[in-house]
Amino acid sequence: MDESHNLNKVKPTCGVCAPDYSADTLNEKCFCVAIEPERLRSELEQLLVARGAFASMAQTHPHLFASVPVYVPPIAIAQIADVVEAVEAVTALPAFRNAVMEWAPDIARKNPGSPGGLLGLDFHLTTAGPRLIEINTNPGGVLLNSLLGQAQRICVPEQMLATSNASGVDSAIMDIVATEWRLLRGAQELEFLVIVDESPEEQYLYPEFLLYQDLFRRNGYRAEICSPSDLDFREGRIWLADAPVDFVYNRLTDFSLVESGNRALRDAYQAGDVALSPHPHAHALQADKRNFTLLGDSAFLAKAGATPASVEVLFDAIPKTQLVSPESRDWLWANRRQFFFKPAAGYGSKAAYRGEKLTRRVWDEIASGTFVAQELIKPSERHVNDDGRPHKVDIRCYAYQGKALLYAARLYQGQTTNFRTPLGGFAPVLTMPQPNPKKAEQPRE
Repeated sequence: MDESHNLNKVKPTCGVCAPDYSADTLNEKCFCVAIEPERLRSELEQLLVARGAFASMAQTHPHLFASVPVYVPPIAIAQIADVVEAVEAVTALPAFRNAVMEWAPDIARKNPGSPGGLLGLDFHLTTAGPRLIEINTNPGGVLLNSLLGQAQRICVPEQMLATSNASGVDSAIMDIVATEWRLLRGAQELEFLVIVDESPEEQYLYPEFLLYQDLFRRNGYRAEICSPSDLDFREGRIWLADAPVDFVYNRLTDFSLVESGNRALRDAYQAGDVALSPHPHAHALQADKRNFTLLGDSAFLAKAGATPASVEVLFDAIPKTQLVSPESRDWLWANRRQFFFKPAAGYGSKAAYRGEKLTRRVWDEIASGTFVAQELIKPSERHVNDDGRPHKVDIRCYAYQGKALLYAARLYQGQTTNFRTPLGGFAPVLTMPQPNPKKAEQPRE
């Protein structure tokens, strides 16, 4: 990435961003081009071409990157950081861990000893503050958003700020890998990492797998991308062809490793013979949707030993969430418009339904599965041009061990963030400096 392109001051083109406007006004009326999606797609395309893929990213990923940033007030950024810290503190409590392991699959009850890698905490912004709608243990997009953050140009940079250091993400990711490895394998030497997903070359975020591979290789490790079925478990090790694997970066959405193609990983994990991150225990502890019924329960948290500050932060941030049960089924159907229904082990809005869109047939399917009903929290909006049709906004905070690493936004229309919306996709998050109280307190002459 050309460093001269990073955070350059450019002349405002919308007439809105120069004055001291609110984040809401900027999101509605500021259309300054802050990103060049074509440039980013071109850089990623070079990685693909080097590996024999010749399809143009303009055709395969036209809506991966938005062309405008999302503006978030500094108080909301601070509140999100508080939520991240509170979630980390509460999920470390023995009473919380014991409670969520009651409904966790058997394989997840074994704690291998590491946090399980990067988390992605997704928020909707409301007038009452940010609301945490989901936690993911293998969140995609952090390296893509790092590129995005480094490529953006900030209009009037003295009035607008990046919310995180995008250029420091690579080293932070390597620190996370080193921490996970140390906690899982102690002083053993790390040499060979694999990035694993089902049919990885067919995954929409395959370009990011290539970024991870290049990052690992630049740091002196052997790194490959493969399907779980390419792995073999023998002699107390995971093998890829004739090479023993040290560390598996797990991008699978089979969080409990129950599918037949994941048998080698499952057997090795159960035997304690693979350094896997994220792992089933991390998903059960952090990302199972049923956990929200506890994270938002002030009485439970207080009894579990959470600090009053954590209880207050989570009570404000967690939407009301309850299990779909035979006892609640009729009431939830009657009040379905107030809820979003999610499978307990879901991901990426798969099999998730907005209540007002539910049919009786789908409702019967929900009743036969394991779902939660989460209070419907409408997302904030970002106008990308002056056509009057705003995009919805999710804010994702990438975090590890309770510390925020990177903030990013996803712009979309429709029910889910599916990277199919024209002018939508990943977007950087900008904020405004806090007022200087000393300046405000200057005495009059």
